[in-house]
Amino acid sequence: MSAESAPFVPSPSLLDHIRPQALSLPESGIVEVMNYGRGREGLIPLWAGEGDLPTPSFISEAATRSLAAGETFYTWQRGIPELRAAIAGYMHRLYGVTEDPERYYVTGSGMQSIQIALQLTLSAGEEILIPSPSWPNAAAAAEVIGARPVYVPFAFDEARGFWLDLDRLESAVTPRTRVIFINSPANPTGFVAPLDTLRGVLDIARRHGLWIVADEIYGRFFFEEGGSGLAPSFHDIMEPEDRILFVQTFSKNWAMTGWRLGWIEAHPALGPVLENLIQYSTSGVAAFMQRAGVAALERGESFVAHQIERARRGRDIVAAGLSTSNRVRFASPPGAFYMFFGVDGEADMRALALKLVDEANIGLAPGTAFGPGGENYIRMCFARGEAQISEATARLVGWLKR
Repeated sequence: MSAESAPFVPSPSLLDHIRPQALSLPESGIVEVMNYGRGREGLIPLWAGEGDLPTPSFISEAATRSLAAGETFYTWQRGIPELRAAIAGYMHRLYGVTEDPERYYVTGSGMQSIQIALQLTLSAGEEILIPSPSWPNAAAAAEVIGARPVYVPFAFDEARGFWLDLDRLESAVTPRTRVIFINSPANPTGFVAPLDTLRGVLDIARRHGLWIVADEIYGRFFFEEGGSGLAPSFHDIMEPEDRILFVQTFSKNWAMTGWRLGWIEAHPALGPVLENLIQYSTSGVAAFMQRAGVAALERGESFVAHQIERARRGRDIVAAGLSTSNRVRFASPPGAFYMFFGVDGEADMRALALKLVDEANIGLAPGTAFGPGGENYIRMCFARGEAQISEATARLVGWLKR
């Protein structure tokens, strides 16, 4: 091969000239296990935060019709009016909030909603408080912009599960704190903040002039017996001028993880700024995807109910199985769709996740992927059909009892 046609190989020194914040981002511990186990015959993959059902056809067909109609041009930065109206109607039905489309801004995923919310509220050198263990992407989004995540450890006991100590949260506030990130129901712990806890968080935010970024994407996955089926929300207690940004996604309720479609809810006064942030990131979400979102919101309630009931049965199957082992520490989660549990005699959860791929043919996510406090736990997604969850639980419990 001639020198002229030799492939270009970047010099390692190029890494010396990129932003430290980009270079220092940790690799995903979840993705590592997924890559290790992909393609294993018969493996049951419970490592990611998604179920096994594809997007319902009535949603996909709405996107297909939009494409066939030629909706392939630039569109509204804030989202097409039909989708913003559908979101407003959906949130009104759930929470009784004013049906105002001007409160909603369509994004390219719940993850982008978090990125934009933090771009709106955080500067380099400032701090965001994150109860931990937690989904790692929010902290990483803060680090990318040069801000600092400050982890506030959850308390835990097997009777109560994970819970947030408000004194511990407030003691973490410093002059550099700007945001409190609250995910409830929570990934990976299943923590659900009761109204008294949400009031306490809101009081802290008001006293210190802080923003709250409320990630309530699992709000429908709440398993309280005899309740409304809806987790407590900041919507239940907030005033119109409170500094709260809600981040949402279509991924979980409507089996749309691959669509990358979400929204931000915010005071209408923030509209021009949010519109600019969307413009300078993606210039809006494809119209055909937004048509799918309209269909999901307007026709998807029976599917959401089916998803929730599957998750409830999955949780109960996993909890019953784990309770037969004397090696497991866990509390049955009141919300979301993850079992986060410890295993006695296993000190390295990353190694355990890899071992379970090899020896039990199941894929779980190591707690080390979820920040401080997760090191002694492993996460199992139970948002799947009864037969598959029963088999995965049997494999896990069988391995534990060996």
